[in-house]
This record gives sequence, structure tokens and C-alpha cells, in this order.
Amino acid sequence: MARLLSVNVGLPRDIAWQGKTVHTSVWKTSVQGPRMVRRLNIDGDGQGDLAGHGGEHRAVLVYQLDSYRYWQSELGRDDFSHGQFGENFTVDGLPDHEVCIGDRYRIGRAVFEVTQPRVTCYRVGIRMNEPQMAALLVARGRPGFYLRVIQEGEVEAGDEIVQVGSGAERMSVAEIDALLYRPGHSRSGLERALRIPAVSDGWRASFQSLLAQEQSGVATGNAGLAPSSGPPPAWTGFRPLRVSRKVRESDSVMSLVLEPTDGLPLSAALPGQFVVLRLTPVPGTPALLRSYSLSGEPGERCYRISVKREAHGAAGAYLDDRVEVGDVLDVSAPRGSFTLGPGDGPVILLSAGVGATPVLAMLHALAAQASPRAVWWLHGARNGREHPFASEAASLISALAHGRRLVRYSVPDPDDRPSIDYDARGRLDMAALRELDVPRDADFYICGPSAFMSELTAGLAAWGVARNRIHTELFGAGPSSTPGIAAAPQTPPHQPSGHAGTGPLVSFARSGLSVHWDPSFQSLLELAEACDVPVRWSCRTGVCHNCESGLVAGTVTYRPDPIDPPAAGNLLICCAQPQGDIVVDL
Repeated sequence: MARLLSVNVGLPRDIAWQGKTVHTSVWKTSVQGPRMVRRLNIDGDGQGDLAGHGGEHRAVLVYQLDSYRYWQSELGRDDFSHGQFGENFTVDGLPDHEVCIGDRYRIGRAVFEVTQPRVTCYRVGIRMNEPQMAALLVARGRPGFYLRVIQEGEVEAGDEIVQVGSGAERMSVAEIDALLYRPGHSRSGLERALRIPAVSDGWRASFQSLLAQEQSGVATGNAGLAPSSGPPPAWTGFRPLRVSRKVRESDSVMSLVLEPTDGLPLSAALPGQFVVLRLTPVPGTPALLRSYSLSGEPGERCYRISVKREAHGAAGAYLDDRVEVGDVLDVSAPRGSFTLGPGDGPVILLSAGVGATPVLAMLHALAAQASPRAVWWLHGARNGREHPFASEAASLISALAHGRRLVRYSVPDPDDRPSIDYDARGRLDMAALRELDVPRDADFYICGPSAFMSELTAGLAAWGVARNRIHTELFGAGPSSTPGIAAAPQTPPHQPSGHAGTGPLVSFARSGLSVHWDPSFQSLLELAEACDVPVRWSCRTGVCHNCESGLVAGTVTYRPDPIDPPAAGNLLICCAQPQGDIVVDL
């Protein structure tokens, strides 16, 4: 008979870690006597990170005495106490390889249902004083699991644990954990997992993404953990392409058409993808790395990029003033996951300013296919002088059987013609979308200034548009995701403090920063953090793939090896070190 050995609770608190402040409740204390278990947690307990660890499906975390004994031997430790692994229930019995998702248990006066394995998180490594702990839990098949509270009630150490129901498909916690995190995501296993009603929403979405990846034939990467980036980049590093044309699109936007220098065809990009340019305006100085969306019809003959000249933009000024037809530029292969998806449903292409570039490539693709889909081209500009691709987009949308257009100018010039150059005065916002009554079951592709995208993304979700139908592309560095870390003032990316490194050159393309590697850093993630380059992470040990980023050029080595490798052309910065000069899409 399985038994509850200890009830452990703890409220969130702030701790100092690696020069940061971490908000966490991973420290748990064993309590005596009965404790009430409610829908969200146990009385006296709390979660420091509600997004990662909270909610009804993660109300109670369970870990087993057998795993305590295993880790005492594995790690050579004898200092464990109940709650050591951040669990609420320390139990004798209920091993991960036997307990199944959907199983139900009565403990004391409460009834519980098993919903998912433990979430991989760096904070268990802090608690255990073992940085690799999150990866070890997965690699050794001993994650522990969460319970949902079916019936609230009191529990107490010593209570028997009685199974009162069995989960559909009989998939164990260890099996489900391996299906998501470890290589070998079998189609039959994914289909079984998706038939289990008790699987939590987050894990269900991951399994759906993995199944779609299996069905598509994309062989690399883990779509359940990181968004699919499509086929691997057609080449590594940079390829020389010649400027065959320069076209003025507006007062501030210039297009460059790029063709191969060797006569060999290019790889047709997916509509919406971007390339990275390596520019050297001043010989002998570090290169400028800039990302530009492809704005033309996808094809193998040439690429078109469209560059906005910013007031103090070095790359834009160089391309506008000094690069001439016939010059050769270093260009990466197309990459990026902001791409036009398949289907026959309506498509809404939303853009502002030069944000039109990736969605214009999508419009080109739809027009080239004579798509029967309902397509809406919705664009905002300041005025006609700042309206790139006006006639091009109008021609493309008019060629579609079910194309519609709305162009708004926020401050039209006196000679801008209403109903000809633009359709309405004002900003492109949610009020405009509601007035148009665009279909809410459409796929929305949004690109423009960050405030424009944030407002529309939040507004569409509040309007009832499904999150998986809202797609955005951000120019420049993306937002950080550092769970549990106290907010600090944002600082532009910079060289790390202290002495300069002498190792390989690490270039963060979106941040416009190049830094020499120093082996005092354990990973590229630590280097990026020291430079205030925006990063995303959770486990810091090669499990969760939150840190997966594009590897534009160069090679890396891993320490430790990731549990499941990233997609071809990508890397996991949390456990990677450069083997030579590299360019990272951060």
C-alpha cells in the first residue's frame, strides 16, 4: 500500500542567485497534523511562478521515497529532508514508471488525478545545489508528477494512498515525460497521449505540435518545445550575392534585389522568412549584422530585401548611400518561423510601415497561387510619402478572387487622395478590425512596431481569436523570458564588464553586438546575460528548449549535451560554447 510520508508547504520568497534575485517557493517544509488541500494548492503553500507551476492541473507536486534513495546514491548525498525536491507530497510508492496520467487516488479526505510530469525548471537545481538537476530528472526518468484536486479535503502524513480510478491509455508518467523531452517522438505514442482526457492543456498542445511535425515529415527539432522553424537553412554561414537592382519604395525605404554570383539557383524561401546580412562599411572593423525580411515573391532566381533608413542607423545608411548595383554582399540562407501556413481559411495580413515586408511576401505567394482564400490586406502608414509598396500591394490584392484592402494614414499629406491612395484616416487598430468585421476564425499575420503588435495581439485574443491563429514577427531583439527573476531596468546590449575575452568572436545579430568569448562563462547564455542581450530560458540545462535560437554561422559544442537536439540550423544557448567565430540570431 502506498503511503503519504510527508506534507510539505512553502510560500514564495526572494533569494540571491548569481547576482540576481529569484522569486521561488521551491523551499518546502514538512508540516505536522492535517492540512486542507484546495483546488489550487495546500493551505500554507504557494507557487512563485504561476505561469510555469500554478493552476488547477499543477496544484500538488509529488515525489517518491525511492527516488530520494536513488539520488542519494547517484549524487553521493546524505543531507536530504522531505520537500528537498520542491514537492508537496513525499510518498512511499507511486513510482513514475507505474503511475499513469489520469490515475485517481484518495489520500485522506481528498481525491486527486495525475495530470502531467514535473515541469523542468532551474530552481530545483538551486534548491539541490546541483545546476544540472533539471536535466538529470528527465534523463534518469525520475521527474515526479503533478496532481489535480478532484475533491477538496484534509490530508496528513501517514495517510494511505488508495487508487480509485485508472487513466485512459495507461501511459505512465515516465513514458509521457520521455515522449515530450527525449528523442523518438513516436506517432503512435503521440496519438495515444492525445486520447487521454486528463492530460493538461499545455502538454496537450505540445503533443499536438509534435504530431503535426511527424505528419509533415520535418525531421529535426522538437516542435513540442520550440516553434517549428520549417526546413533547415539551405546553407550555413554566408553566401555572396550581387546587388542587381535598387528600387526606392518610399522616402525612407529602399529595396535591394540580390542574385547569385555563381549562377547557381537560390533556395526558395518560405513566405515571411528573413536573411541576415554581414556588412563591413569600414574595412578592418567588426562587421555589422542585420536581419531583413524578404519582401518579394519567393523564388530561386533572386531575393529582395527592403530596408528602412533610420535616423541613426549605420546599416541602413550604408545600404542606401554606398552600396551600388554590382556590389556583392554576404547573405545568410533564409530562416524564421513567421511563415504563411497552409490551409483554405481566411488570411488577415496586418502591417504598419516597413513591417509590410514579410506579409508582402505572403501576399505575393497567395497571388502567385491564385489562391481562392479570403485575403485581407490591412496596412497603416503615416502618409503617402511613407507608404512603401502601395501600388504593388494594390495590384496583388486586386488579382485575388477574394481579396480586400484597408489602408489607413495617420497624418495624410494634402495631396494624398482619399479612397485612392488610402481608405481612411487614423491608426490601424482593433476598432478598425471590429468595424470591418474581419472573420475571427482567420489566421492573423502581424508585423510592425512593437507597440502596434502588442496592442493587436492582446486585442485579438480578447476579441476571441485563438492564440494559435495570431502570428507575429518582431524586428530586432525579442523580449526576454526569465522566469522568477526580479525585473531590472532594461539596458541596451553592451560589452561585458571586466577584462575582454580573447576567444572566438560571438556576434548577436539582432542586438548588433559582437563579443569575444571568455571561457569563464559556462555557456553562451551566460555571455548573453553579461551583455544584457535579451534571452529566453527556463531549465538552463538543455531540456526545455526555451532558449533555442538560430545559429546563422559557425559551430558550437555542448556541455552538457541536450536531452533532445535542437532543429538543424539552431542551437541551445543554455549549454552551448562556441568552437570558432559564430553568429547567433539574438
